[in-house]
This record gives sequence, structure tokens and C-alpha cells, in this order.
Amino acid sequence: MRALAIAATGMNAQQLNVEVIANNISNLNTTAFKAARAEFKDLIYQAERPAGVPIQTGEGAVPEGAMLGLGVRNTAIRNLHRQGPLTNTTNSLDLAINGRGWFQVTMPNGEINYTRAGSFNKNADGRLVTAEGYSVDPAIIIPQNAVDVVINETGQVMVKVDGQQLPQTIGQLQLANFTNEAGLEPLGNGLYRETAASGLPVTGFAADPGFGKVQQGYLEMSNVDPVREITTLISAQRAFEMNSKVIQAADEMAGTVSKGIR
Repeated sequence: MRALAIAATGMNAQQLNVEVIANNISNLNTTAFKAARAEFKDLIYQAERPAGVPIQTGEGAVPEGAMLGLGVRNTAIRNLHRQGPLTNTTNSLDLAINGRGWFQVTMPNGEINYTRAGSFNKNADGRLVTAEGYSVDPAIIIPQNAVDVVINETGQVMVKVDGQQLPQTIGQLQLANFTNEAGLEPLGNGLYRETAASGLPVTGFAADPGFGKVQQGYLEMSNVDPVREITTLISAQRAFEMNSKVIQAADEMAGTVSKGIR
């Protein structure tokens, strides 16, 4: 009975939908986390009677056919790269991008990854690094005798050294943009990798045309909307239950047929 297989695809689809929602909800407080959305498409159709076939007299064609859909399948899990709210932390090494752009991070293998989670710190050498210890690119090294760090909206990093009245510039952060941010590959820890789908990065400085501004002392929070996620979860749960009812009904119908044969 085709209804069993069709409903089974529906249950699999809604199970994946619930898993995506669960991951969103679990990351409500993750810095710069981007919510995801499961996307689906209908499967192929089986032609019981093609549309447009000639009628028996041969003087015309039937107005519509009979095409039976065979279920649903997952096509993508789309990351929604809308900006999350900014929260004030008062930490001078916490940075948020207000607008478009990604911080660049150098991995241990030399590969450049991208993040919007600007909860940076200093390592033992004074180098600006992520919470996992990966170096920000281009490298920013804060002197050991620095008593204050100021990062302006363009990403210029200035430090005030003990004994000097005027701050000195030690570098400038560079941001990257992508034509298709949804094509970036999520790696965990707030990191993303460029792919053929995302296109090559376009680098520039904060506050330049097409790039956001750097906000010192702020962090971008998760863009997950808890109300939307809960309502979507309820909808997915109801859809799962309805597909299970279809399987139950198809099983009862098959049982009725088998009893009639006996």
C-alpha cells in the first residue's frame, strides 16, 4: 500500500524538522549563533492517467490527469544569517559587527575560517585570539605594557601604553563578505568555512561601503526567536502525528482486506 511509504516519508521529514528546531532552541544563548530552517520538496509523481490524453471519440483531450505524489524529502537545512541583537558586556576585547561582515580567523592548519562571535582574548604572547585560541587575521599583538585597548568603528586597534599620553595604533581588523552567506559551511564553535556555494570572500575594512561597523564592548547574541521556534515545534509535532495516523489507517485498511480474503 503506497500510503504507508508516503506517510513514512512525512514522518522522516518532520523528525528532521524537530531535530533542527531542537538545535536552534539549545543555542538560544550561544554567541552569534545563526538559526537554521529545514526545507522540503515533494517527491516524484506517478501518473495514473496523464493529462491531455485523447477522449474516446478522439475529438479532444481530457482536461486533467491523475498524478499521485509519492511523498516528501529534505532538500536543505538553511542557515538564516540575519543579525542577532547586540548586548553590552563592557569587556574591551568583546567585539560585535553591526551590519554585514565576518571576522577572519587563522586555523592551526593555516586555513582561514570566519566568525561573527567576537568574544576575543589575549594569549600569552599578547596576540588577539578566539576563545579556542585561534588567531585573528590579520594578526593583532597587544603590547604587554598596554594599560588600555580602544577599537573604533573602522576596526582600528589602538593601545595606551603606560607613560604615554597619546594612544598608538597597532593594527586594523579586516572583515570579509560573501555573495551567498547561506552557502557557508558551519563547523561549530561559531566558525564557518567558505565553499563553492558561498563564493570567494570579499575583504575590506569596517564602515567601508557594504561592511558593518565594529562595536567594542558588545557581543552579537543568537538570532533564534524562541516564540517562533516553539510554534514551529508544535506544528511539526502535529504533522508527525497526522502522518502516523495515516500509517495506522493504512494498516487497518490492509487488515480489513486480509480478513475479507480469509
